[in-house]
Amino acid sequence: TSSVPQVKCLLKVLDIMCIQCKDRENPKALLLFVPQAPRMGTLMGVYLPCLQNIFGVILFLRMTWLVGIGGVLGTFAIVFMCCSTTMLTAISMSAIATNGVVPAGGSYYMISRSLGPEFGGAVGICFYLGTTFAGAMYILGCIEILLIYIAPQAAIFKLEGLEGPEAEAALLNNMRVYGTCVLSFMALVVFVGVKYVNKLALVFLACVILSILAVYAGVIKTAIEPPDFPICILGNRTLVWKGFDVCAKVIEKENGTVTTKLWRLFCDSEFLNATCDEYFLNNNISEVQGIPGITSGILRENLFGNYYEKGMVIEKQGIPSTADPDAPTTNMNRYVLADITSFFTLLVGIYFPSVTGIMAGSNRSGDLRDAQKSIPIGTIMAITTTSTVYMSSVFMFGACIEGVVLRDKFGEAVNGNLVIGTLAWPSPWVIVIGSFFSTCGAGLQSLTGAPRLLQAIARDGIVPFLRVFGHGKANGEPTWALLLTACICESGILIASLDAVAPILSMFFLMCYMFVNLACALQTLLRTPNWRPRFKFYHWTLSFLGMSLCLSLMFICSWYYAIVAMVIAGCIYKYIEFRGAEKEWGDGIRGLSLSAARFALMRLEEGPPHTKNWRPQLLVLAGLDAEQAVEQPRLLSLTNQLKAGKGLTIVGAALEGTFLNNYPQAQRAEQSLRKLMETEKVKGFSQVVISSNIRDATSHLIQAGGLGGLQHNTVLVSWPRNWKQVEDHQNWRNFIELVRETTAAHLALLVPKNIAAFPSNGERFTEGSIDVWWIVHDGGMLMLLPFLLRQHKVWRKCKMRIFTVAQMDDNSIQMKKDLTTFLYHLRIDAEVEVVEMHDSDISAYTYEKTLVMEQRSQILKQINLTKNEREREIQSITDSSRGSIRRKNPSAVSTQLSVTEEQPSSSEQEKPEEEVQLIHDKNTAATPTSLQSPTESVGTPGDKVHMTWTEKFDGDKGKPPGAGTPEGIKDIFNMKPNQSNVRRMHTALKLNGVIIKKSQEAKLVLLNMPGPPRNRTGDENYMEFLEVLTEGLNRVLLVRGGGREVITIYS
Repeated sequence: TSSVPQVKCLLKVLDIMCIQCKDRENPKALLLFVPQAPRMGTLMGVYLPCLQNIFGVILFLRMTWLVGIGGVLGTFAIVFMCCSTTMLTAISMSAIATNGVVPAGGSYYMISRSLGPEFGGAVGICFYLGTTFAGAMYILGCIEILLIYIAPQAAIFKLEGLEGPEAEAALLNNMRVYGTCVLSFMALVVFVGVKYVNKLALVFLACVILSILAVYAGVIKTAIEPPDFPICILGNRTLVWKGFDVCAKVIEKENGTVTTKLWRLFCDSEFLNATCDEYFLNNNISEVQGIPGITSGILRENLFGNYYEKGMVIEKQGIPSTADPDAPTTNMNRYVLADITSFFTLLVGIYFPSVTGIMAGSNRSGDLRDAQKSIPIGTIMAITTTSTVYMSSVFMFGACIEGVVLRDKFGEAVNGNLVIGTLAWPSPWVIVIGSFFSTCGAGLQSLTGAPRLLQAIARDGIVPFLRVFGHGKANGEPTWALLLTACICESGILIASLDAVAPILSMFFLMCYMFVNLACALQTLLRTPNWRPRFKFYHWTLSFLGMSLCLSLMFICSWYYAIVAMVIAGCIYKYIEFRGAEKEWGDGIRGLSLSAARFALMRLEEGPPHTKNWRPQLLVLAGLDAEQAVEQPRLLSLTNQLKAGKGLTIVGAALEGTFLNNYPQAQRAEQSLRKLMETEKVKGFSQVVISSNIRDATSHLIQAGGLGGLQHNTVLVSWPRNWKQVEDHQNWRNFIELVRETTAAHLALLVPKNIAAFPSNGERFTEGSIDVWWIVHDGGMLMLLPFLLRQHKVWRKCKMRIFTVAQMDDNSIQMKKDLTTFLYHLRIDAEVEVVEMHDSDISAYTYEKTLVMEQRSQILKQINLTKNEREREIQSITDSSRGSIRRKNPSAVSTQLSVTEEQPSSSEQEKPEEEVQLIHDKNTAATPTSLQSPTESVGTPGDKVHMTWTEKFDGDKGKPPGAGTPEGIKDIFNMKPNQSNVRRMHTALKLNGVIIKKSQEAKLVLLNMPGPPRNRTGDENYMEFLEVLTEGLNRVLLVRGGGREVITIYS
């Protein structure tokens, strides 16, 4: 029953909620505004606004020219393609618009909430730029009508007597001057009061509809009585009907033959014996009816296109013409010329703006009585109506108007009339005045809508540098946004050519429509639970087809404009991604990311990575202080230097306690980890585990970290500080248990010692070396890590040096040679040095030879391998068992499981010793011939030896073979501890002395880390051994392999 009041409250909130609330993302603000009563239905709210926005300047000023240049069939294909694109986009838009309440904001709101803030911001700004350039196009159309058809005498830069580039420059300058004046006036009107613009909208729409009806009426009238619009043709060249009244060279009068005004245009006097233009003398004058009518059959002539180069004369097909091909064309200003070079893709770019404007209904969604019903019906009806008008007009123009008149862009052949006006009834002035007012109205609508769109983007706060444009007057009018819009619009007006501006705005609109289709397709395919549109007549294939059409049209219109538009959108996308505000709008891109991640994880589970793809996927175990802050931040600096943003990184921390009591501390710890990761630029995930003790919590992290195939394979943990202090004894015990667990889990382990001395990400080493002491083969980790570190700018200039240890009976020169060859095949640049030590110096350190090439070569010779096969065998060294190949004498090769130790009393005889810990690997079999003595055959064929720091058994000559068997291993721990410890420390000191001698000045020393003893009573001795081994070294990275090869010589 307690839920009843809550439901009532919810319904009350929904009842008074205002869709147009200014702060839509602030839930509290929803209660502060009471909505006005919705008042507009489908007709007034969606259908008529869409009609007004779709019909525009291109229909009146360029449609006839498009039909003439592209032909009826070509133009119909363009119109059909563009109208199909907008229809498919409208279907996608209807699905999105009916999937919940769409506040005012139109396409920007829909895309940003469907595809996320990055896409929303990028496409929203593109849509804004498109709308702004549309305003420039409408203003240029308005000036073109004014200066060419209504008041040519108003031109500031006179065109009289000019021809070619000069005349073109004068026309463009007139457009710039008048365009700037009209833009200033329109911006002032919008600034003073938008309500006047909205009131005049219906008047402007009435002008458009009346103009279109006048054209249809004119077409019908041509079937009964075609209008009289003669055009004059000299030879086959169309003449500009200006400066003459009769289309003839001479006329007969009572007193004889008299020359006409046309004669005087081509000759130097009015007399018959005057010197005239050669082409004028050699060709006849003919008069052709410009509007022959729908029944004339002219459609056949206009079916196919006629494309022209700039400056070519518009010619009529089928009329004989006599011209000297070598003679220059004179009196060019007397002919109708092509003002631009035309081609099919140009026509697409010029035409497409005439089908834009389909978003007008969705932009008014806040004022609609039932937006989810009105937007689909009104928009699709409007597109159907306009598409029908456009497609029918293509055939009407082709069937009624002479081809040369269609190709005459400015109506110069029909006495300077607007070409579409010549077809209108009752007078051409109906079209001229109607189109003038419609372009004015469309320009005002663009200057009204664009600033509001920019203001909506700015108020969302996703693009920081646009926030200033979110402010406005006290009543909310976007003053600053209007100022920016006017400036951008002015840049379009300075271009001054309608044909050059049209493709620019085509790009931006096409990009916007493409992302509307993408949003719908994405939501449908992902089947997100919230995707429940009321509009059911959509399908992802339609959206995908619409998206493909938009992309194709972008490159068809202009490939370089398309690339520029995409670069602009891409730059905005990346800017929002890096600098924008974090917004969670439940967008489809997040759903797509989840689906892609799931798919990738499922693929990763198919098997372990190949050696070539292996890289350390780190689990970083960070220690926390009492305030849940990270104790050693440099651990994450090292992580960044190792990873460089690649692969998986999990930064984990362990807390002691219970989950119920310590959850707030865990939250603080996770926040602290994320903050430090962001500071150190570590890309990865953070995880905090709470358990009754730190040991178990760390164990849980190692076991449960990662997901599916995205698992860590390497653990990074710092050396326990102050481990010798009594109160910290648990720390080092936990550390040794961690080493045991990583070994059991076959994970690699990296232990940086003196982590505070490691460089930060901002430091740079300009010289120095990274020294690798390769004592035990660990799968290649020691080789791979310096290579990865040197990819980072901190270590980039450091050289790599590799030291390996030879015993007295080893051939040091051959070892160095073989190791150098191996590194060459690994494509690793490093200096190689072989350090010779007495057997007793390294006996206590479990030792495995890495590259004793001399013995391998001897084996290969014995089995007579070819040279190529021998080279391949170089790699197999790293694939062999972890036991060393050791040469006992020049003619014998044996497999040694651990390093022998010399007794002080006897230096002649090597004593057999065995490791305690054996890791079985059934895939690696020892060759029977490699086993020399019973004491060395403890590991059965198939056993794999793992390097381990163990208690060693001191045998003597007469020790029976049983001492090396598992039963004999029990006696190993009966050895006197003092003697063992002395030898162990002796080994550590000797090795440490050699390392300090060679690597004192190294920037980093990498060492094999032996495994801990099985017997936990030797743990403290193990820590002492490592401490002595690394004493006096500034930065040390102890490395323990994970039991698999991580580096290969193959490509």
